[in-house]
Amino acid sequence: MKIIKVIGWLVLLVAVGGAGYWYWQREQRREQKPVYDASPVQRGDINVNIEATASVTPENRVEIKPPVSGRMEEVLVKEGDVVKKGQVLARMSSTDRAALIDAARARGPAEVARWEEIMRPAPLVAPLDGTVILRNVEPGQTITPQDAVLVLSDHLILEAQVDETDLAQIRLDQPVKIVLDAYPGKVIQGHVSRISYEAKTISNVTIYIIEIRATPIPAFVRSGMTAVSTFLVASHTNVLYVATDTVHREKGRAFVWVPAEGDPDQPPVTREIKTGLSDGKHIEVLSGLEENDTVLIKQVSATAVTTESNPFMPKFPSRRARGAAR
Repeated sequence: MKIIKVIGWLVLLVAVGGAGYWYWQREQRREQKPVYDASPVQRGDINVNIEATASVTPENRVEIKPPVSGRMEEVLVKEGDVVKKGQVLARMSSTDRAALIDAARARGPAEVARWEEIMRPAPLVAPLDGTVILRNVEPGQTITPQDAVLVLSDHLILEAQVDETDLAQIRLDQPVKIVLDAYPGKVIQGHVSRISYEAKTISNVTIYIIEIRATPIPAFVRSGMTAVSTFLVASHTNVLYVATDTVHREKGRAFVWVPAEGDPDQPPVTREIKTGLSDGKHIEVLSGLEENDTVLIKQVSATAVTTESNPFMPKFPSRRARGAAR
């Protein structure tokens, strides 16, 4: 019987404590007024961009290979040289000519001159206008038809990897800003020259290769360099805008909080606005606000109720105090 009375008193205490805690929480919520941060309406430019990694590569890469095996006699160009179509880049001897010239050297200069007149070295000629981007051979080296002794490029371009979800916003001749990883302080202007028709899958992501042509290509750009390419999708200049998180939408309409007129202690009021372009951080205001107006955003704070701030929760000694009590 005594146990039943004790249980009853415990249930009653828990009920009273719970009711008191609920009442205390309700009063706390009533006393706490929402706090708002002010954000000004500003004027400026809004640009919507797409960024993608890119790499420098030759538009047309041509390898110069010898027609027969033999020996390189002289190389007339170096890396970086600009050459014209039909220009002699190097001269080589076939295996037979190299053997005859070597044998003639043992018989004196006159014999060498005779055989050089009879069997002239074969020229290696540039097939197009371009730049020498690789020199793989030096005079005296033995070469075969499989060796690319020189590599030419007619023009350096950039190939950007654009996600398929962004492809609809890419168009031919679209302006692109290019920043090479090797030269972060230099911005190169370019435009989209080609959009690939076939997708590639890289790390389980479907991408399309977008060719970018710089106008003009700076001299410090090298094949194989990596870069960040920024595609300009849309741009509005000298427009009013607010921070995106100050705008809330209801049934397709946009609203902002503004201070109540005449009494700053009154709660803010909503005002409908019309919005335009957004870059993710800012959104264009077409109507409803003026420059230097102020919009408000409600602070979101989660206040944890501790046992010390709750008068209805029992206070237990800390672990350190319990240890000391022992």
